Amino acid sequence: MFMGEYRHALDTKGRIIIPAKFRDELKDCFVVTRGLDGCLTIYTMEQWGQVIAQLRKLPDTKRETRLYTRMMTSKATECSPDSQGRILLPAALIEEAKIEKECVIVGVADHVEIWAKDRWENYYEEASDSFEDIAETLTDFLSL
Repeated sequence: MFMGEYRHALDTKGRIIIPAKFRDELKDCFVVTRGLDGCLTIYTMEQWGQVIAQLRKLPDTKRETRLYTRMMTSKATECSPDSQGRILLPAALIEEAKIEKECVIVGVADHVEIWAKDRWENYYEEASDSFEDIAETLTDFLSL
């Protein structure tokens, strides 16, 4: 399970350090792709296979299916950490997430997200304001 928040900087070559706690579960190869809400999402190879399997179940006659599938897969890339735990993010994904230098790597239970620092702080502040209200609306789905 992925959890926690780690702050790192993108180097001049477009590399970022993946926290050691995440590398153990991600293993030697994983997929980085466009995420929701302005972040990048990291999936283990097994999880990525499940994502693709779910996408294949959607009717490709629907425009929304084609759009979503293209957005998820067109910029997806396989990454393998180097000996220092860094991965090279393609320029297209860096641009997609609007990462300039500082970024935040967040564990989100079954996946990892990479956020531009400013985007994460804005998102977190906004989400914090409605956290308890959202928890109440999800009570029927949660059994804590």
